Amino acid sequence: MKTKSFCLSVKTEEAPQFIDITEWVSGCVANSKVENGFAVVYSKHTTAAIKINENEPLLLEDMAVFLEGVAPRHAPYRHNDFEIRTVNMNPDESPNGHAHLQHLLLGTSETVPILNGEMQFGTYQSIFFIELDHPRNREVMVQVVGE
Repeated sequence: MKTKSFCLSVKTEEAPQFIDITEWVSGCVANSKVENGFAVVYSKHTTAAIKINENEPLLLEDMAVFLEGVAPRHAPYRHNDFEIRTVNMNPDESPNGHAHLQHLLLGTSETVPILNGEMQFGTYQSIFFIELDHPRNREVMVQVVGE
C-alpha cells in the first residue's frame, strides 16, 4: 500500500466562497499513481470546510443564503465577545462565531474512492473548499492511499 500527500495554498476573496478544487484533487490522484484506494481531502481550518456538491451557480447562491440563515454573520456570539473571551486569542482575532457554527454543519474533510486510477464521482459532484470567515491564505491537504 502506498500513501502520497499534497498541499494546496488557497487565497480566498470573500465569505462565503465556494472554490471548486476537483481538478486539483484529480491531479493529485493521477500524480500518486494509486489505482485503487481513496483520497482524503482535508481543510486545515476550523472556519473553512470541504464538501462535495454540485457546481451550479444558482445552487451556490442558495447555499450561501442557507448558511447565513443558519448562523448569521452579525448575530451575537459569545465567541465574538473579546471582553470575556480569553482562550485562543491572537492579535488579529476576528469575530467569527458564525463561521465556526457553519463549519459544524459542513465538516473538515471528504473521502473519495479511487477505482482504476479515477475518483468515483456521481454525475454532478465536485469538491469544494468553502471559506466561511473572511479572505485570507488557506491550506488544503490531500492524502491518497491505495495500491
